[in-house]
Order: sequence, then structure tokens, then C-alpha cells
Amino acid sequence: MTGLLLWAVPAASQSQQLVGGARPWTQGVSQQDQRTARELFDEANSALTESVFVEATEKYLQALRHWNHPAIHYNLALALMRLDRPIEVYEHLLSAMHYGAEPLGADKFENASRFKELLDTQLVRLDISCDEPGATVTLDGQTLFVGPGRYQGLVRPGIHTTSALKEGYVTTDKSRTLMPGEQVRLVLRPLLLTYQRRWPSWMPWAVMGTGVAAAAGGGMLHLRSSKNYRRFDDTVLDWCDDGCDPKEKGIANIRTQGDNLQRAAYGAYALGGAAFITGVVLAYLNQPQAIPVDPNQQEATVNVTPLVGGTNGVLASFRF
Repeated sequence: MTGLLLWAVPAASQSQQLVGGARPWTQGVSQQDQRTARELFDEANSALTESVFVEATEKYLQALRHWNHPAIHYNLALALMRLDRPIEVYEHLLSAMHYGAEPLGADKFENASRFKELLDTQLVRLDISCDEPGATVTLDGQTLFVGPGRYQGLVRPGIHTTSALKEGYVTTDKSRTLMPGEQVRLVLRPLLLTYQRRWPSWMPWAVMGTGVAAAAGGGMLHLRSSKNYRRFDDTVLDWCDDGCDPKEKGIANIRTQGDNLQRAAYGAYALGGAAFITGVVLAYLNQPQAIPVDPNQQEATVNVTPLVGGTNGVLASFRF
């Protein structure tokens, strides 16, 4: 506000008569209210001349309750300038300029225009909207409106926090540093708290089931290998009572088949165990988790697509 104060002319020169007569700003104002407003205006001007800005501000506000005169707004803006209340200064300058230069005079109207232009470069114009019914929107802890609604106003530069609160939803907070002269548009929407899994609930169980199936297949292979070993032993006893070379008799292949089946069984056990443990880990990781989501956002999906061509298998794609 230093620049504004340098522009402000001495308080004594702001004393003036309130222009009345058949003017738009006199419509509906009684003569008694006009007289009372003039008395309060003169008292406020005296306080302003003596740099008693708080008292001047109070007197100008009282005068405005009797007569909404542009000149009162103008002098009130000067008093508020000295109290470092730029947002109120801006609002009263707009009211002072509402009817043009006539109620102020050309010089004061020009001053008001310059003050306003400077404030436009020093303040932040904020535009906040929320379409969620029942959501309470706040700015720096102060309630602005209950949605659906919109707020447009001025704030000082610096860090500001906006929030949207609604019962059953996650509070949406947005904090950012606003720069002088910036125009900011914010759209707030409280987030719905939902519980989601990383993957479909059937997936870990399917992996565990695959492991069990693989282990069961290993058991079948192991049983067949055992039968081959018994067959090999029985054949040796029948054909080689006096000693012989199993290879020459052609019975060595029976044992080879048993060895191959046994190795396959061990592989199936390992694969089944790994798949089962993986399924257990996936089941643990797949517990429902609380996740704030935009009610309008598409839910997470999982697509499983078979691979064709030279590659066998499936492709799983996850979308969150």
C-alpha cells in the first residue's frame, strides 16, 4: 500500500460538500438522512485531517447508513488506505466511481481511477466454484458458500488455502502462493472415500489355485515315476535272475522314463509352491485400501487379453 499512500492527497483537501439535489444517488434518501449524513461526514473529515483514521472510518460508515453517497465512499477509501485495508479500499473506490465524476469532481474521480488501477496490480482476483451439492467451501478457514455455488473476490497476495468439505467425503484442500495482479480460477470438488483392491479379488486365489493344481500334477507325475521304478525292478527280477545288462534286454528305457517323470514331478512341485506363495503374497497386498477418488472419475479396471501369434500367454493391463 506504500504506492497508494504516496498518491493520496492531504486529508484536509478531501473535505467537500455532499452534492445533493435531483441526482441518482439521492433517490429515496430523506432530507433528515441527508442532514445526518452531512454532519457525520464533516466529523469524519475532521478526524481524517487529524490522522485519526479509525474514528474517521467509523464516522464514514455511519454516514453511509444514512446516505449511500459516492463522496463518502471516496473519503472512506482514503481512511482505509491508511489502515492498510486494501480490499475494502478497492470496494469503496468502485462505489465512489459508480456514478462517474459528477458527485466527486474531476480531480477526485481521476485520483480514484489511479488508486483502483494500482490496486489491480497489487491484489489477487480469485474465482472459486464448486458444483457438489451440500459441500462447504472455505477460504483460509472462512466459509464462502455451500455448493453448488461460486465466489468471486479479491485477496491479498501470499499463501491461501481453499477447502471443500462434505460429510462422507474426503476434504479437498488446495494451498498455493498467489502473486500480485494474478487472476486465479479454482474448481473444487470433495473426493469420495472408496475402498479398492489393487487387483480383482479372484486373482490371488486363481494364482494359488494354479499352484495347487501344479503341485497336484506333480504328485500324479511322481506316482507314475514310482510305477515305472517298480516295473523296472520287477522286470529285472524276471529277466535277469542270473545277471544281465538291462540295456541289452531293452529294459533300461523303463528306468529312464521313471527318471524323467520324477524330474518333471519335482519341477511341478517347485512351480506349484512358487505359484501358491505368490498367491498368498498377492492376497495380502490385495487387501481393500481407502482411496480418495473423484466421483466422476472412471473406476479402476483390469483387462486380460490373450496373446496370439508367435507368443503364448496372456497380457493383463491395469488401469487406476
